[in-house]
Order: sequence, then C-alpha cells, then structure tokens
Amino acid sequence: MNPFNANFSELYDRHLCRHSQFGINLIHILAVLGIYLCLYGVGYHIVGVDWPLIAVAGLHAAILAFNVPLKVLGSTVLFLAAVIVLVVSLPLAPIWVYVLPIYPIYKIQVWSHRVYNVERDTTEYDKKYKKGFVLFVLLSLYEVPILLNYLAFDANNWSDGRETQCP
Repeated sequence: MNPFNANFSELYDRHLCRHSQFGINLIHILAVLGIYLCLYGVGYHIVGVDWPLIAVAGLHAAILAFNVPLKVLGSTVLFLAAVIVLVVSLPLAPIWVYVLPIYPIYKIQVWSHRVYNVERDTTEYDKKYKKGFVLFVLLSLYEVPILLNYLAFDANNWSDGRETQCP
C-alpha cells in the first residue's frame, strides 16, 4: 500500500466492488469537489496567495503521475486546477464558511451508501488493503482519479451495479 507505487487498476477494481452504481460515484465526486473546495479555501484563507495551493495540487499530481493512466492524470489535473481557480476567483469568505460544510458534505457521502447499497465481497482485497491510516492516505490520494476514471472513461460500467464481478 505504497502511494508512490500503487496499482491503480487494482484500486479501481476494488472500488467497483464497493461502489459499482453510477449514482454513488456521482454523489462521491460532488462530495469530494465540495470538500476540496473547503480545504483549499481554508488554505487560501490562511496563506492569502495561490502558489501554495498550486504546489499542493502539483505534488498530488506528481504522486499520481507514476501510477495512473495519462488520460486519468489529465482529468485529475483539470479537476484540481478547477478547484484552485474557483477558490481564488470567488470573494474571500470568513474561514468558518469553509470549515463548517466539511462535515455535512462528508455525511452526504456516507448517506449515499444507504441509497446505493450494492456491494460485492471484498475479502480478497481486504487482505491486501487493511483498514487504517495507510489505506486512508492511499484512498485520499487516489479517490479523485478513481471517480473520474469511472465517470469520464468507463461508461461500460455505468449500471445499477448488479453486474459487477469481484474476485
């Protein structure tokens, strides 16, 4: 579970076992967008300039560059750039405007699992990807590329999730 040497294809297949329905992936990308806007907004509020935000996004993209397909990397860079452009283009709000929405957005993402609840057995993946801090970091780095790969480049898997096969 090394973020610098991740098996994107395997992470993506694992994701489809847990989140194979179109609706949950759409809700998740919107929630991630909201959380990124909030986190980058907090950063921009604290430092007041855009270059640290660009540096963080650049580091994120650099880590991904070794492990994701080029089209997925490109879409992720566009996503991160859009977040930064939105944050620096909008009027600066009080910091609480960025902090308060994080938890409700997270809860919407969690709630989506109740509505879109098709899951496959992930026992084989769970042996390799053990829950904990390292998996949290790995999935934090790769969630946007995984979601963008599904939504932008894998329409063949758009479904109600019932057809998904897992190891």
